[in-house]
Parts: sequence; structure tokens; C-alpha cells
Amino acid sequence: QVQLMESGGGSVQAGGSLRLSCAASKDVHCMAWFRQGQGKEREGVAARTNSDMTTYEPSVKGRFTISKDNANNILYLQMNSLTPEDTAIYYCAATGRYCLGAMFRPDTFDSWGQGTRVTVSS
Repeated sequence: QVQLMESGGGSVQAGGSLRLSCAASKDVHCMAWFRQGQGKEREGVAARTNSDMTTYEPSVKGRFTISKDNANNILYLQMNSLTPEDTAIYYCAATGRYCLGAMFRPDTFDSWGQGTRVTVSS
């Protein structure tokens, strides 16, 4: 397993931006961001592999960008044009296993961060 530590959450007004970071203790094949709103199931938001294949949940495509600093094993999620519907706890996830085709399934990932809260007000 890999140790993950998220940061960068906070409160913003609708239309604002935040950048989440996830520091990983080592390089892994597949990393992703999930989120869980109050009373909702955990859902995949964005994911990427070490071969730079990325995927986005439709509601965030064009607004969120997932990227990685490979030298320092830090995963980022740049979130622009935030709406109140983006309010949730955001989790970083990682796995060294093959993940293509299952990048938004929580059970694909065996390492999780503690979560960082994002609140968007209208």
C-alpha cells in the first residue's frame, strides 16, 4: 500500500477555484480523486494512470483537471467554475494494480487518503 495525504480543501463561492493536492509515499500505476457528498455515495471524479491516460466524471469535464508531479509523487486536482453541487469530501486513491476500465470503482483502489472538505456556497 501507499500512504496518501490530501490538502487544499476549503470554502469558496460559486464560480471560484481550488486546487487539491495528494502527496503519495511512492509512485503507483493509477491514482484518482473521489468525492462523497452528504448523504451520497462515493463517486469517482477524475483518474489517471502513469501512462497519462485520464478520465473525468461528466459533470466535471472541462472544469476539473487532474495532473501529477511525477518527480515528487504529488497528484493534483485543479477545480474551476465550482458550483454548490461540487460540495463534498474529496478523497485521493491509489493502486499499483491495473485499473483501466475500472478507474471509478472504489474497490479498484487499495490506498485512500483521509479526505479534504470542499464547500462551495452560492
